[in-house]
Amino acid sequence: MTEQAGPLLRRHLGDRRFLLTLPRAVGLQVLHPVIATALREHAPNRLWEHKKRTVSQMIYLAHTGRAADSVIRFAHEHVKGVDDRGHRYHALHPDVFLFQHATYVETLMTAADLFGPALAADDRDQLYRETRAWYRTYGVSDRLLPRTRPEFTEYFTDACATQLRISPAALEFRDQVLRPDAWIVRHLPAGAARAMQHPRARTLFDIRPTPADTTALRAVALTARTGFTIAPRRIRYVSQARARTVR
Repeated sequence: MTEQAGPLLRRHLGDRRFLLTLPRAVGLQVLHPVIATALREHAPNRLWEHKKRTVSQMIYLAHTGRAADSVIRFAHEHVKGVDDRGHRYHALHPDVFLFQHATYVETLMTAADLFGPALAADDRDQLYRETRAWYRTYGVSDRLLPRTRPEFTEYFTDACATQLRISPAALEFRDQVLRPDAWIVRHLPAGAARAMQHPRARTLFDIRPTPADTTALRAVALTARTGFTIAPRRIRYVSQARARTVR
């Protein structure tokens, strides 16, 4: 057994409000040609069922401190092939695995900004340090893992600008990202899902949020911010995190 995730990571990762923000992370993931191709091979018409399974497991492993390396190898070793441009890929390649992890880290920070309370700079730095320790439990090379939060921001901006593109697989997943049909995210208004997309995803998918979309996202945020704050633990946190979350 490895050490459990740090207190800030446990607090934010198991919160259902993080799950509500997942269309932001997944929108970026499907724009990565390797991730999109792998998803098309393994979850072509069930994107959110796949995410429910994998993200729930991710939360469970982080909260229990169970060794994740064997789980990751079992789930990803067979995920390999050729993308739409004829390039061979493997899901455990450090470049690919780090980017997928990074989308969750960026979305954790975004969820805190959206639903509150916003993280102070020191807490952001601490949360990022905890996500670095979390990443190392996966047994994937960490040679590319940014050392500090500013370095992570620089890496993520560059990765979004240079690694993402519209591929045939990305186009197939576009509607599923923007209109989630399963799990907790199926309750999101389509306008809120559009409005929360990362700027790079908006550009590549040609998403132009309307004032109504922005209003829908604000309404979701207000409801979640007020309702979840006073909600009992069984409502606020997913079952995989409930018993071990730091208040």
